Amino acid sequence: MIAIIDYKAGNLTSVARALDRLGYENQITDDAKTILAAERVIFPGVGAAKATMGNLQDRSLDDVLLKFYDTGKPMLGICIGIQILFEHSEEEDTDCLGLLSGHVKKYPAHKRLKVPQIGWNEVRQVRPHKIFEDVPNPAHFYFVNAYYPVPEVEETIIGKTTYGLEFCSAIAHNNLVATQFHLEKSGRVGLKMLENFLKLT
Repeated sequence: MIAIIDYKAGNLTSVARALDRLGYENQITDDAKTILAAERVIFPGVGAAKATMGNLQDRSLDDVLLKFYDTGKPMLGICIGIQILFEHSEEEDTDCLGLLSGHVKKYPAHKRLKVPQIGWNEVRQVRPHKIFEDVPNPAHFYFVNAYYPVPEVEETIIGKTTYGLEFCSAIAHNNLVATQFHLEKSGRVGLKMLENFLKLT
């Protein structure tokens, strides 16, 4: 069973529908026992870093995510789910989970740059990973973000995108994979990456 972390954010049902379409049993849940017993975990959603961390902490889900990571079972973060993996976000000066070294920055002010970025953009694979198996390089995915992750460890970056500047749009570290773009809203290539995650061992 795939556990989708329920921290009272939007877009969770879109991920559940994508998993249904791929034929994988899934459950949107905030129950610690259910999450820790799951085969793998997906942390999706949209929203602000401080509100996300507050909702996680209110339900002790921050500790649950750290414990799940320690099991070595596959974890996937999507959109805000990549940002809260790092140590700190500039968004409302928020301390995050700290699973990865680095921080999250806001796009700089730019006359021609609309913030947040909303729409399709290109992702370039910069390191091979099984999550990209049979995914074209480059490929276009759907983004909704005003902030972007800045990992300290370059080797964790597996995908990059340009929006005013070049930024990390996909990471992988041990049993953890995360994307700034929305796999569940990115058509065939997004579903393919989701399927690849569901087959990771």
